[in-house]
Amino acid sequence: MPGIVGLVTKQSREWAEPQLLRMVESLRHQSSYKTGTWINESLGIYVGWAARENSFSDGMPLRNERRNLVLIFSGEEFPEPGTALRLKERGHAVEAKGPSYLVHLSEEDPAFPGGLNGRFHGFLVDQARGAATLFVDRYGLHRIYYHESKEAFYFAAEAKAILAVRPETRRTNVRGLGEFISCGCVLGNRTLFDAIHVLPPASAWVCRNGSVVRKSQYFQPAEWENQDPLEPESYYRELREVFSRDLPRYFNGSARIGVSLTGGLDTRMILAWWKAAPGSIPCYTFGGTYRNCQDVLIARRVAQSCGQSHEVIRVGQEFLSQFAHYAERTVYLTDGCADVSRSPVLYANERAAEIAPVRMTGNYGSEVLRRLVAFKCSDPNPGLFHPELVPHFHEAKTTYDSLLQGHPVSFIAFRQVPWHHWGLFALEQTQLTPRSPYLDNDLVRTAFRAPDASFVKKAVFANNDDCLHLIADGNATLSKIRTDRGIGGRRGPSAALSRGLLEITFKAEYEYDYGMPQWLARTDHLVSRLHLERLFLGRHKYYHFRIWYRDTLSRYVREMLLDPRTLSRPYLQRKKVEDIVRGHLKGDRNYTTAIHEVLTLELLHRLFLDSK
Repeated sequence: MPGIVGLVTKQSREWAEPQLLRMVESLRHQSSYKTGTWINESLGIYVGWAARENSFSDGMPLRNERRNLVLIFSGEEFPEPGTALRLKERGHAVEAKGPSYLVHLSEEDPAFPGGLNGRFHGFLVDQARGAATLFVDRYGLHRIYYHESKEAFYFAAEAKAILAVRPETRRTNVRGLGEFISCGCVLGNRTLFDAIHVLPPASAWVCRNGSVVRKSQYFQPAEWENQDPLEPESYYRELREVFSRDLPRYFNGSARIGVSLTGGLDTRMILAWWKAAPGSIPCYTFGGTYRNCQDVLIARRVAQSCGQSHEVIRVGQEFLSQFAHYAERTVYLTDGCADVSRSPVLYANERAAEIAPVRMTGNYGSEVLRRLVAFKCSDPNPGLFHPELVPHFHEAKTTYDSLLQGHPVSFIAFRQVPWHHWGLFALEQTQLTPRSPYLDNDLVRTAFRAPDASFVKKAVFANNDDCLHLIADGNATLSKIRTDRGIGGRRGPSAALSRGLLEITFKAEYEYDYGMPQWLARTDHLVSRLHLERLFLGRHKYYHFRIWYRDTLSRYVREMLLDPRTLSRPYLQRKKVEDIVRGHLKGDRNYTTAIHEVLTLELLHRLFLDSK
């Protein structure tokens, strides 16, 4: 993933520089990545970076006119219109395009980086003061890992960069492992690796004299939580004003932008308000091989209505024939934060990058505007893991439940986004530049002002009225097209029937795939010659791991999970793993989720913990 790496130390350059070079090389996942280093030996600062060519953060480092300020920045920032012009008027030498304004903004804004808007991290060095600041965006989405040793303070966009130079960190953090198995992500600022942590959201840590001297945050969620709620009509007017005003920022830049369309509301809101010229914004949707799923069918209508092209990126036999490669790369590129079930996403984003280097998505829209909690804490498969891990599963549940007690938007923006969503974001970012307007500072701030009636102390806020209203105000034609779940569109008995059928097919597909209970798996096995999957699958999803593991990928599953190395892992119960593999591959049991977990953990060991 593009980002920065570095170390702050009092050790000699001969000791530090080779480590820096090794850390930079660990981020070079594609030959097209641009890399570099910047060193100030007297300050004990060694920093490097990797950036996608022609991306926003290509062209580091940035310097001011006096060259006493040096900024290494990664990610994207979406400023207020006219920011660069205002800096020019104040005498700064700002380039017309790109991020050069940022280093000059740091001179003018004493709260820097507090006023920045986007997903980013950076390292600002004030050579005159002999100090540097390591910072990350207020949501912590553009993650920074760190490790503190007696010799140096290490930081990196990917944990593997630290693992490459500090062998003592190649141990599993047991608490993090318990959270990962129970919740699908590590909570807090922990990681899967011992002594490697994550910089908290909105961090601005100051380094001086070869060490970290202050750990602070430039923003606290309470600043937005304490706003007065608005009445329903006032809230909608504010939401519409902010969304329509700020959306154009996300279409700036010279890079070609493609819209990743789904059948839902969030990408449709974007197209409803971005009045693009016909044929100027390529649209695409991820699809499967059984049939055109609802996402494809609806997205095609939306794109056509807006006068834009549309194509389907199909995940099928080509992907399955290379599954071992994509599974391994998924775990490796995300430091284990995305499990093997995300491997179709890696494949699809490779193809999306061929269409456009920037991928506009509706990510985080449902979460921020409708308060959708996208993950939960679940009990692992009974008997799969060693009893010594059970207390950590209970601890994960306690931690998760306590986090839900606060403001629902705070949980989503400052916990769910940097912990649960990060693995997918990191995976996408290795192939292209993902963008979404739904973490815009003004928009999230506005979401905290939803009417009192919306502030129920529950994790899910499913009212779609404001989003439907927003689409209708932006493009009335788009509001007449129902979503993949039957929301919106025309009303009446036929529409209600259509929505009911869509809900039935959605739930039926889940029950036939991931969620198939064991009694139904036995029945399905008895009638396997009928290939009932052709009836149920592909209507809403484009990947089908229960069937894939049972059939096409059975050899890979067997070879990986029944390998003596896998069966010898101390946290696994060997007999249970064997039963899971044989039962699922025979077809009369459903252990899809357990296979995801064990495959991911085994690849994590082989790629990071067992390797030299």
